Amino acid sequence: MQLRVTVPPDRTDRVRELFERSPGTAHLAVLPGASLSPAGDLVLADVARESADGLVAALQDLDIDRDGGIVMVAVDAAASRAARVAEERAPGDGADAVVWEQVVRTVDADSRLSVSYLAFLTIATLLAAVAIINDSAILVIGAMVLGPEFAPLAGLAVALIHGRRRIARNAAVSLVAGFAVAIGVTALVALVGRWLGWYGTELLTADRPETGFITAPDRWSVVVAVLAGIAGVLSLTSAKSGALVGVFISVTTVPAAADMALSLALGGQAEFVRAATQLGINLVGILVAATVTLALQKILWHRVPRAAPPMSRLPRRRLSA
Repeated sequence: MQLRVTVPPDRTDRVRELFERSPGTAHLAVLPGASLSPAGDLVLADVARESADGLVAALQDLDIDRDGGIVMVAVDAAASRAARVAEERAPGDGADAVVWEQVVRTVDADSRLSVSYLAFLTIATLLAAVAIINDSAILVIGAMVLGPEFAPLAGLAVALIHGRRRIARNAAVSLVAGFAVAIGVTALVALVGRWLGWYGTELLTADRPETGFITAPDRWSVVVAVLAGIAGVLSLTSAKSGALVGVFISVTTVPAAADMALSLALGGQAEFVRAATQLGINLVGILVAATVTLALQKILWHRVPRAAPPMSRLPRRRLSA
């Protein structure tokens, strides 16, 4: 990971010493006066991922985030002996390391309500509705992958652990407004399909061997939601973010929302209740599991010996405002 740090000139020596003392620093460059806005020096450092969290925390203790800037950039590959040595010296494993500031910034951006978020969730719900009407497991999987609802759930979990009220508020609004819009639009489209005679109320009682699980919440719904919440957080906080696609496939939040919309359009109250129960189980299960996983990660990362770079000799005090 590369840290690009804009440093006020009065703290450049301390920042340089910080990186030099960290065993995870591979490459270090100091460019005096290179930053114009804000004015200051520019420090470039390639560091092992497992050292990044401690370095960012130390930089924040020097108020660099207030008077300068800290930019974190993921490095896909580094052909360098120094980089290999830094990874070997840094404590822990890069794939397991958590860079908390990066996690917080990521969920903050991804969990906000936006036009694209509403569009993806609505399209996913419409696709799931088509899947239910045609009893197609393939389309259900496609809808699960397309749905963006895990981002605000992760935002709520991070907000609970780190006490970020603004992130919690934004994530809650995204969840409630997103599903309300998606269900509402899908219900209207379903009404049009009913008016055109494509299907009728018989759909509510039809045999659906491929998609009937959507309105059959049971103990396994809880198990799947919990496992998905754990896997989702691990993929978010570790370097193995590709596993997040598997999390989307495993949960039935979007299909349950689609079934709620169809039930509204076709007048199926009992079906609506079952689908709403499935949606609630998944949302609560994912949120609880994600929150507990984040809490355990935070405890382990900060308390396991050598989990953070040994920089105790470096002064880490808050500067006066």
